[in-house]
This record gives sequence, structure tokens and C-alpha cells, in this order.
Amino acid sequence: MKITILYFARIKEVVNYSSEDVELPDEIETIVALKSWLSGRGETWQKLFNGSGVVRAAINHELVDDMATFDEGDEVAFFPPVTGG
Repeated sequence: MKITILYFARIKEVVNYSSEDVELPDEIETIVALKSWLSGRGETWQKLFNGSGVVRAAINHELVDDMATFDEGDEVAFFPPVTGG
């Protein structure tokens, strides 16, 4: 399955790019599985996606939880929690 992943804010700064098109293994169907797959890329990725920090996700511009599923061609965005005042 091919999807587009977008990275925002601190995540974008850490990975040094804002988007990528990826071909996923068939078993990667949920946000939590995608985070786990991304964390397998190395130490930097583990720090971002292994669950110790909060990383929010959106599918096609709609906020979702980690159990949300996505489909071929979807756009998945990752970003840290938004704070402000």
C-alpha cells in the first residue's frame, strides 16, 4: 500500500524533511502499526514514534487516534501536540 506521510513542527526538524511517499507492507493498516514501522528506521525514529512522546496523527486532514486505519493513497500527517496561549 502506498501512502504519503507528512511531518510537522519538531518532527519535521528532527527527520529533516516534511513529506515522503512510502510503500508499506500489507500488514501496516493502523496508525499504531505505522508508528511501530517507522520506529524501526533507527534510534532517531524510535525516540519520535516508540510511544514515550506524544505524536498526534491525522488522516486526510482529520485528527485520528492510534487505532485509526488508512487506505491506499491516503495522506497521513504526524505532529507533536499543539500548545499555546
